Amino acid sequence: MGVTKSFFIALSKNQVLNSAAKKWGLKLGAGKMVAGTDIQSMMQSVKELNSNGISATIDSLGEFVHTKEEAVRAKDAILRTLEAIQSHSVNAHMSVKLTQIGLDIDPAFCLQNIQEIVAAAEKYDIFINLDMEDYAHLQQTLDILEALLKQYENVGTVIQAYLYRSEKDVENLQNVRLRLVKGAYKESVEVSLQEKKEIDENYLKLIKIHLQAPGYTSIATHDHHIIGQVKTFIKEKNIPLDSFEFQMLYGFRSEMQKDLAKEGFAFTTYVPFGQDWYAYYMRRLAERPQNINLALKSLVSR
Repeated sequence: MGVTKSFFIALSKNQVLNSAAKKWGLKLGAGKMVAGTDIQSMMQSVKELNSNGISATIDSLGEFVHTKEEAVRAKDAILRTLEAIQSHSVNAHMSVKLTQIGLDIDPAFCLQNIQEIVAAAEKYDIFINLDMEDYAHLQQTLDILEALLKQYENVGTVIQAYLYRSEKDVENLQNVRLRLVKGAYKESVEVSLQEKKEIDENYLKLIKIHLQAPGYTSIATHDHHIIGQVKTFIKEKNIPLDSFEFQMLYGFRSEMQKDLAKEGFAFTTYVPFGQDWYAYYMRRLAERPQNINLALKSLVSR
């Protein structure tokens, strides 16, 4: 499993393949996990989710950003998506990767870009989630979040349960809206737990901590065992249903998503779209190698 994960993580960072993928379109099974390559097709997917009582957090995909011009184009695409959320009156917010808007180029430049995005979202009463990337970008992301929170309330971030420092981060961010995840990157033993059992235990621990804090909690998992334990915990502690939500990725366990919404739980689907789908798709294969079957079936049917 470790070798397979490392293989697909390495593929996700291959810029040559990323460029080629733009020409392929949503093939190799990616169409199952990415809601189209443009705003119009993505909006249709979001409206369908809304019709089932499900909200969306939208990710305008984009990676391998090396110049300020590329970062500005990515920022403008995010601003257009915010405008579309407003004009289509859909139940949705946005998730933004800071590397996409210049974090690796110049943190001050990146801060200006995300300030523009959060300010525009505030006008429309839309929440912005700062997606968490690999460990190398973690502290920079939290520093930018801290700067934004001095001026805005419509912003939060993601905490990854496999990192040793995450419990402390959750405690420091108890008033902030957080998406809690297990973690999708391959990190070293120096900074992260490596065993699934330990990661699962820490994940549930972080969920329980934040559910009892003032900040809103997004529980992002496809693990029905974790979901079952959360349901038990919220009953025991009388956790208000409007203080948390469940989240899953677009294209995964769609029936369970609908069922949880029907049960009365707030539910949000992470909806990625855009031409830069390749790296996102490779990371999903790294997380869940069984999805390789989707890719193989798509290749055979071409």
